[in-house]
Amino acid sequence: MIEKITVGDQLIAIIIKKNFKREGLAFFTPNEFSQQFGYMNRPQGYVIDPHIHNEVERKVTLTQEVLFVKSGKLQINFYDDNKTYLESRIAEEGDFIFLASGGHGFKMLEDCELFEVKQGPYCGDMDKSRF
Repeated sequence: MIEKITVGDQLIAIIIKKNFKREGLAFFTPNEFSQQFGYMNRPQGYVIDPHIHNEVERKVTLTQEVLFVKSGKLQINFYDDNKTYLESRIAEEGDFIFLASGGHGFKMLEDCELFEVKQGPYCGDMDKSRF
C-alpha cells in the first residue's frame, strides 16, 4: 500500500506500508528529486551487473528524508510550506516514509527505533527552522 500526502500538485510525503509488494523495480520519486526512493523485488538468481556511480556535481537546495520504522509506532504530522497543519498519519514497524517537502513533526506512540537517510553534509542550525 502506498499513501501520498499532497497539497495541490506539491508532494509532501509518501508512506510505503510494510505490506507493499510488487514485482520488479519501482521508483516512487520523480527523476528531478534530489533524493531518490525506490523498491526492488527480484527473484533468486537475478543479477545486477557490477557498477560504480560516477562523480556528478549536483545542486541540492532542499533536504529530503527517508525514514524506516525498525520498531514501534509514531504519528507523523504534515505541514505545508507556510507551516500550516495539513493532516496526520500513523506509521509502524516496517513502514517507510519519504519526506519530500513542506514540514513535519513526530509523536512517538510507542517506543520507536527509526533509521533516517538524508542528504549531507549536515549544516547545523541552517538546516531547519523549528515551529
